[in-house]
Amino acid sequence: MKKAILLGTTGVAVALAMLAFGFVAGNPQTAKADTAQLAQAVSGDTKIDRAEVEGIIRDYLLKNPEVLLEVQDALEAKQKEEQRIASLGVINNAKEQIFNSAFDGVVGNPNGKVTIVEFYDYNCGFCKRAIEDMRALTKADPDLRFVLKEFPILGPDSQKASVVSMAFHMMMPEKYGEFHNALLGGQGRATEATAIKVALSLGADEAKLREKMKDPSIAEAISKTYDLANKLAITGTPSYVVGNEVVFGALGQEVLAEKIEAAKSAL
Repeated sequence: MKKAILLGTTGVAVALAMLAFGFVAGNPQTAKADTAQLAQAVSGDTKIDRAEVEGIIRDYLLKNPEVLLEVQDALEAKQKEEQRIASLGVINNAKEQIFNSAFDGVVGNPNGKVTIVEFYDYNCGFCKRAIEDMRALTKADPDLRFVLKEFPILGPDSQKASVVSMAFHMMMPEKYGEFHNALLGGQGRATEATAIKVALSLGADEAKLREKMKDPSIAEAISKTYDLANKLAITGTPSYVVGNEVVFGALGQEVLAEKIEAAKSAL
């Protein structure tokens, strides 16, 4: 994938700094000559000719365009590390909400030593495919606790389906795994009606379910999840928290298994 590079005022400043400190890429002799030319332009009491300096920078970057890619890579790496550190702080400060919320369904071993938390939306196509990862991981690892955190971000249908899901979980937590598999693994769009249909097929009383759906704690819990996701920089589904790490996207069973093993090693 090609990277779009926007060289504005900040880019010029970065390029100027690279030249001034002798950042070498491509032809070392060219870089040395350009740096010397720039140093001469800004030394002593000589008045800086802006056009001349910009011309030197432009010529350098045209001769060494890979410098911009190196800077972009360094910036992305720095931003990822900053986000990792920020997420670690959030995880440490919100462990109960992340790993032990009473509103979240749990599959696998409820007393497992290692927990993976999935932020999901019932209408997310990637989440529908990732359900097989959850099934395979919990089957392969009897000590894995898999937490399902409702994160309805794909419109009103998703939000209403999540309300039904959370109400069903409050009423019949022992059957929540079946409900989740049926609704997320089903065909077509998840709505309030389709979610209620699944709940009734599993033995829920419709009148009691609809009454539970009015519980204000459900909307409050979803709001808290939105806030938590924002702090963790989670903007899409599925996303996961494994140990002290946030994992973005449907990366597949193998990647998740590696993250789980890393979390075990850190215990």
